[in-house]
Amino acid sequence: MKAAAFDYAKPKALSEALAMLAEAGEDAQLIAGGQTLLATLNLRLSEPSMLIDITNLEELKGISVIGDQLRIGALVTHTEIEESKLIAQHAPLLKAAAPHIAHRAIRNLGTWGGSLAYGDPAAEWPACSLALNATMLIGGPDGERRISAQDFFIDLYTTSLEPNEILIATEMPIATSNQVFYFHELARRHGDYAIAGVALVANKAGNVLSDCTFTFFSVCATPIMAKKAQALVDGKPLNDELIANAVAAVREEIESIADITNSAQTKQHLIGVLLERGLKHLIA
Repeated sequence: MKAAAFDYAKPKALSEALAMLAEAGEDAQLIAGGQTLLATLNLRLSEPSMLIDITNLEELKGISVIGDQLRIGALVTHTEIEESKLIAQHAPLLKAAAPHIAHRAIRNLGTWGGSLAYGDPAAEWPACSLALNATMLIGGPDGERRISAQDFFIDLYTTSLEPNEILIATEMPIATSNQVFYFHELARRHGDYAIAGVALVANKAGNVLSDCTFTFFSVCATPIMAKKAQALVDGKPLNDELIANAVAAVREEIESIADITNSAQTKQHLIGVLLERGLKHLIA
């Protein structure tokens, strides 16, 4: 099957792209890496009247440190994140997660912002942005607005982005010297969508974890934070009993949903497995 006919435009500035979006309305769609959109076009799951190619927008590029925040432009590719020294130093969770994304050819073209804006619950970047307390910078007809990752992901493939808005970048606090992290996903083969995955971040002092964020993906309609398990672990000496209690808490708290190949019961079991492995890794 081939894509339906559409108009194509390639603006040179963010203001021009926003003007095109406003003029075309909800029939327009943005394209950057195109790793998801091209497939949906060819399957006619998406039939926009216009594609607006944003790959020339310099405002959406680059990785930088601004004060105590790490800024990642929406057009930064997965490979750029994987190879960036700034990412390795200030957001090591992202460097650990990047190799799990599909395969090299896709990582070379797919973008940070594209993954976030699409809101795939099985994708790595939405979960990582939630775990790292990221803030989304969004451009629209009324200027720029900010929204936390916790409020950005609304439902299955649904974010708080309006049709006339563009995700510009994200900002997140840079990692501190006592911060530890763990990222892992379980998949049938490397590069497949995860059956279940986890991103853990905490501050560590001895065998005590604090400021914990335990984020799971590919188990619900959006990435989800295990707040009860976080509160249970936070500030207490970590031992086998506490880990077992946290595992029980997370299985009770998060209600998994099945996908086309894995049952909800399987995912519910794997949530606990991932948390147990992650906590033991963090305290080792």
